[in-house]
Amino acid sequence: MSAHPAPGSTAPAVAIERLSRRFGNFTAVDDVSIEVGRGEVFGFLGPNGAGKTTTIKILCGLLPPSSGRALVDGFDVVTAAAEVRRRIGYMSQIFSLYADLTVDENIRFFSGLYGVAPEKREARRDWVLEMAALREHRRRLTGELSLGWKQRLALGCAVLHEPPVLFLDEPTSGVDPLSRRAFWDLIGEFSGRGTTVFVTTHYMEEAEYCHRLALMNRGRLVALGTPASLRASHREPVLEIATNEGARAVELLRGAPGVRHAGLFGRTVHAVVEDAGGSRDSLRAWLSARGVSVGRIDPIAPSLEDVFIAIVSEAGGAPAE
Repeated sequence: MSAHPAPGSTAPAVAIERLSRRFGNFTAVDDVSIEVGRGEVFGFLGPNGAGKTTTIKILCGLLPPSSGRALVDGFDVVTAAAEVRRRIGYMSQIFSLYADLTVDENIRFFSGLYGVAPEKREARRDWVLEMAALREHRRRLTGELSLGWKQRLALGCAVLHEPPVLFLDEPTSGVDPLSRRAFWDLIGEFSGRGTTVFVTTHYMEEAEYCHRLALMNRGRLVALGTPASLRASHREPVLEIATNEGARAVELLRGAPGVRHAGLFGRTVHAVVEDAGGSRDSLRAWLSARGVSVGRIDPIAPSLEDVFIAIVSEAGGAPAE
């Protein structure tokens, strides 16, 4: 799926101004300001404990902020929380479906919960069944469905009332790659029809589908921009190292001279270095002297994951779990 261009709009679908949320002495969200345009697919990324889910709960009117302000579809999440909830759809990695109800029964239940007009319910049910490819399985218990089908059904139920803003919190966690791709095709369709999609994900290949990305770390916004602009902002060279001992190589490289960061990327290792030319021979010698055999070492363009690892490291590292 190729991302649709983000439509222009005078009023943002989501406006966050100096938002903070504290739990006692712990600050989960720290002075965050973001605007998200209508029809935009907005990726909200960061390590565990970065403040992503807390921010989404505030935007859904489920948790009051400690300070700052947030508007969703023009309504204040504190003073007009009920209006906000009528205008949003929400889906998380823990699908809010009832396993002991059939597909049809789940759709009927959520139609009532979201206040879908009675005269629209049959048409909206048919749309969900078609979108989720579940027409022939409508009388099956939801608990018997594959994870991919449950995911599509959960998405359908979240948008039965055709909300202008959709929040997706790790919606593809644990789902196979083909189902994830099909799911993002659907997100693109929603965006193309003007729905704003605010999504958290740990999959960097999914982040490429977003119009813009925000990176959170330790409750603070540490980067904001398009995938291309964030990659372009990374100035330090990256070396790709082929080795059959990736985990050991990463451990050793984290203490090597001239290496900023190192991490596993599939069957290779990526090392962010101070100087690409001088580092190729020195890193080969460093690893070989410690018993790690190395194949090729090539300079490469940084991936989004390289960029995010570097930004998070510079922003104090990921929170300890």
